Amino acid sequence: MSASSRVSAPPRVLTVAGSDSGGGAGIQADLKTMLALGVHGMSVLTAVTAQNSLGVQGAWELPVEAVRAQYRSVVDDIGVDAVKTGMLSSAELVETVAELIGGTAVPSVVDPVGVSKHGDSLLAASALDSVRTKLLPVATVATPNLDEVAQLTGVEVESEDGMRRAAAAVLAYGPTWVLIKGGHLSGDAVDFLTDGSEEHWLRAPRFDNRHTHGTGCTLASAIASGLAKGQSVPEAVTAAKEYVTGAIAAGFALGGGIGPVDHGWRFGTGGA
Repeated sequence: MSASSRVSAPPRVLTVAGSDSGGGAGIQADLKTMLALGVHGMSVLTAVTAQNSLGVQGAWELPVEAVRAQYRSVVDDIGVDAVKTGMLSSAELVETVAELIGGTAVPSVVDPVGVSKHGDSLLAASALDSVRTKLLPVATVATPNLDEVAQLTGVEVESEDGMRRAAAAVLAYGPTWVLIKGGHLSGDAVDFLTDGSEEHWLRAPRFDNRHTHGTGCTLASAIASGLAKGQSVPEAVTAAKEYVTGAIAAGFALGGGIGPVDHGWRFGTGGA
């Protein structure tokens, strides 16, 4: 028996997102996270960005046909156990990806990326309605931060008390679960997970570390990795929160601006 026939493949996770040339977020962060968590990462590139620690200097969207071809190529041959979405940029891309995910019977994690860590817009205003009406309804878990909640629902959250209201507003668009990320609030880093009946509050200490580029991509990819392994949504989110908390604590300086989280912190890599 050959070595290859004895080794079983790990769970398969597909990220549909944009490229971050600086390596801290986007497709690059997704694949690093998946490797660290023991799943096989695959990718559908939606856009190419010129990006570094200081911000996004340019972005070029891929044609819908290229996105569809990548997705079908991977899913039809290799198969997939969970899908994660990130930067989709246009209404046309959002609707195409929503259709593809809707036809794939696996869990999906939708990170409704609207703005980069540096404040650069990554989603056309005209695409917001497509996110609400097409993409969120096919999500197993949606993972908006507070800025994205405001962008999608108009609900402004200024304290933990507002997170339930924010979750209800996002759930109204149809995802099975929503994780409201409260990282922009003061105090502990608190996130709120609910499906409208079950509630889970996830807390972690806040670290005095500005190098947090890629946290949203990393968290969503970690959740998708857990779901691909067969974990329940609360189990996958809890494990993902633990992983990303360690990655933030180990985030390191790179370039002249905001450095990345350390995706390999459990292995002693990165800036440690």
